[in-house]
Amino acid sequence: MKLRYLVLLLWGAFGFINPTKATDYYVHATQGNDLNDGSSKAKAIRTLVKASTLSLLPGDRVLLAAGQVYTGSLQLLNISGSKQYPITVESLAWDDNVNTPPALIDAKGFPEGILIEDCSFIRIAAVSITGNGFTIFDSTSQMRTGVMIRTKTAKTMKGITLERIQIKDVFYENAGFQRGKEEVNSANGTQRYGWGIRLINPQEDANLEDVVIRKCEIQNVSHTGIKLTGKGRNIQRVRLEDNDISETGGPGIQMSNVRFVYVGNNVVTRSGSNDDSRKWGRGSGLWTWSASDVLIEKNKFMYANGPGDSAGAHIDYNCDNVVMQYNFSAHNAGGFCEVLGNNYNCAYRYNISVNDGHRIKGLDGAFQEGKIFWLSGYQGNKERKGPVNTYFYNNTIFVSQDIVAKIAIDNTSEGVLIANNIFYIQGESTMVKGDQYKPDTSNGGTIHRVFFENNLFLSPQNWPAEALIHDSSPRFGNPAFRNAGGLAPEDYTPTNRRLIRKGIAIPFLPNDSFGLMHGLQMQQDFLGNPLPAVPVIGAINPGK
Repeated sequence: MKLRYLVLLLWGAFGFINPTKATDYYVHATQGNDLNDGSSKAKAIRTLVKASTLSLLPGDRVLLAAGQVYTGSLQLLNISGSKQYPITVESLAWDDNVNTPPALIDAKGFPEGILIEDCSFIRIAAVSITGNGFTIFDSTSQMRTGVMIRTKTAKTMKGITLERIQIKDVFYENAGFQRGKEEVNSANGTQRYGWGIRLINPQEDANLEDVVIRKCEIQNVSHTGIKLTGKGRNIQRVRLEDNDISETGGPGIQMSNVRFVYVGNNVVTRSGSNDDSRKWGRGSGLWTWSASDVLIEKNKFMYANGPGDSAGAHIDYNCDNVVMQYNFSAHNAGGFCEVLGNNYNCAYRYNISVNDGHRIKGLDGAFQEGKIFWLSGYQGNKERKGPVNTYFYNNTIFVSQDIVAKIAIDNTSEGVLIANNIFYIQGESTMVKGDQYKPDTSNGGTIHRVFFENNLFLSPQNWPAEALIHDSSPRFGNPAFRNAGGLAPEDYTPTNRRLIRKGIAIPFLPNDSFGLMHGLQMQQDFLGNPLPAVPVIGAINPGK
């Protein structure tokens, strides 16, 4: 083994690693024996404890027999593959039956199903994980996680890929545990929870980078589905793509202290679920905090629940260059657009919102109103400072007759562009105070550097008369959606083409020479149709 390691090390140093020298290790939960070396099916090992001791090198694979249940945790510590030949853990159809379900890791009572610590170039694929409660309570453990990726002493972790992983039913506590009623009112929860996938980098001088999480399914966990927690924006270059996240007790996706993150083509439903007393019961489909250069596009965020926040996707404070585009947001209790304080050059553009913001403050424990548009000055315990240079354009917003459309704009906001949006509000609209633990004291005052023009309203009452800012050149009329109130993006294709073809070019806000990451002018509409030289109003180009 030492000779093999030395040879591979030399090959790797010169970029000549030969994959034929890599080793496959076989693990079978019933046919294996930990006295074996795992070098073949006939010599398979049995447990994750034994698999965790393997001296894995670039190109090696750990093959878990499909259809088998493995108890405990797989620990990958201080090992590295290479960019060309990562170390892989995946399910294997033992008897060549491709219909056998993936291997299942049952982490009940363990901190995590899979731990990746101080490693680089690791790939985990086609594995299922669960972890529902405990048999013996462990007071030293603070959480239970499907997959944990974290730095401990290494200064660099990179090249981690998770794909086609199924995570379901992850709870720290056993069934029947009742959380106190006030727990849901805390900022992020204070007790022990179960999580889907977590990335944690507590070392400000270390980097955790080049992580891909794609085509994973996360369902029924007591807190967040996918959570990234860095320090000093030291988690970088992360891609979250094509994941399906549902029934999380907290947010679907949450990221803090990150940079260069792409979130695309994910489906997040029923975040903030309270259908189990062990769940937190509050959470937006996605939210960012202290994040830079994040593009969030072509996702679906639906049915977020909770007494506060719980928007489809929101931008919490201390962010810059976060862009939400081409997302479909529907029936989220907290609302559609939520941008908190001390944020710079963030945007919502070319999104569709359907019946968001239906929550009513004071009803069923809600401590915030739901809102279709909210600019807040909240930035923690500091003096309020509204978002700076917020761009909100070419969104399509539908609110049915039975929902009061609510809007909140903190008077500390500075630099606001609202243009080319469709506000199709069938019922009432009103201005409310934004509240984030510490409500606004006043809605009065002046907001500087405002460009509010050329939005299409169903009626003049769609924008509250008492609002701090108003459209200087509004348009009124019915866009005649194909199926107003439907849950398919195509339902919001306007058939009143005459109205929709009257868009304007989006300018830079006064005194803002940067604009937005990826530019202000878009080439495609929500459905991928090309946009004309003269912009349209709303998220969909109805054509000629």
